[in-house]
Amino acid sequence: MKRIVSGIRPTGDLHLGHYLGVLKNWVKLQDDYQCFYFIADWHALTSEYKDPSIIEQSTRDIVTIWLSVGIDPEKSVIFRQSHIKTHAELFLLLSMITPISWLERNPTYKEMKEELKEKDLSTFGFLGYPVLQASDIVIYNADKVPIGEDQLPHLELTREIVRRFNFLYNDTILKEPMEILTEAPKVPGLDGRKMSKSYGNAIFIDETEESLTEKVMQMLTDPKRKTRKDPGEPHDCNLYPFHEYFTDEVTKQEVQVGCRTAGIGCVDCKHILIKSLIAEFHSIWEKIGYYRGHATLVDEILNDGCRKAIKESDLTIARVRAAMQLME
Repeated sequence: MKRIVSGIRPTGDLHLGHYLGVLKNWVKLQDDYQCFYFIADWHALTSEYKDPSIIEQSTRDIVTIWLSVGIDPEKSVIFRQSHIKTHAELFLLLSMITPISWLERNPTYKEMKEELKEKDLSTFGFLGYPVLQASDIVIYNADKVPIGEDQLPHLELTREIVRRFNFLYNDTILKEPMEILTEAPKVPGLDGRKMSKSYGNAIFIDETEESLTEKVMQMLTDPKRKTRKDPGEPHDCNLYPFHEYFTDEVTKQEVQVGCRTAGIGCVDCKHILIKSLIAEFHSIWEKIGYYRGHATLVDEILNDGCRKAIKESDLTIARVRAAMQLME
C-alpha cells in the first residue's frame, strides 16, 4: 500500500473545522493507504514554548478524539512526534543543507507571525519548522500527504529539500512526497468569522448535548430576518453551512424552502440543526467517554504506534547517516 503521513499540533481542543477538514478525510484514507498519524508536539513548541503545559493534556485528548471518530490503530500508526528521536536527528541533518533563503520565503512565515503576534516567534525553531515538517514526512518514505491548497508551498519546500539532499549525495535516498489535495471547508464560527479557538467562536467535537445546544442557539442568522414573518436566504445565513455538512438532503431542502417563505423561523432552524448534530456526534461522544475511562488503553495505542514508527524511521535514518558518512 502507498503510505501517507500527517499530524496535528496539540494546542487545544479539536473543533468542527478539524472534524470536517481533516479527521473525516483521515478516516477514509485508512482504507486505501498505510497511514502514519502523529501528534506534532515539537511543532507545538514553536509557538507554545513559554508555557508548554497545554501540550501534554491536549495530546491525550486529541488521540481520544481520533480514536472516537474512527482512526483505527489496526490500520493506522498513531504516535507522538517527540517520542521518535530520529525526527529530531533528521531535522538537524537536513537543516545543514537547507538555505536560509528558502525558509524566509515561506509564504506562511510572515502570516503566522502576524496572526500570532501576541507571541514572540522570532526563534530559530519557528523559522526552521518547515525543515522539521519535511523530516516528519520523508523519514517514513511518505508517498503522499493530505493537504489543502494553502499548504502546497510547504510540501514543495519539502520536495526541494529532498532533491537537494539526493543531489548532494548522488543517490535517491529520500522520496519526494506528492500531495493529496483535500477540500478543506471554510467552517464558520458562532459569530460568522472562521471557526477558531483563538476567536472563542468554536463548537468542539467533545461538546455535550447541553453545551452544543447553547452554542447553536447563540449563532448568528440571516440579518434580513428581523421578525419571524420575514423571509430569508439560507446562503446569507451563518447557520446554513452547517446544514450542508450535517443535515440530510430531504430536511435540508425543507429548511431552504421554510427560510425563503418564512415557513420556519430561525429558532426552528436552529433546533433542526441541533438534532442533526446530535445524530452525527452521539456515537462519537459515547466513544470519547469510553476512552477517557480507559486512559491506559490510549497509552498502549500510543506506545504500540511508537514502536512501529521507530522501526520504520530507523531504516531511513540509517540510509541518511550512510550517505553523509556518519556511520559508527
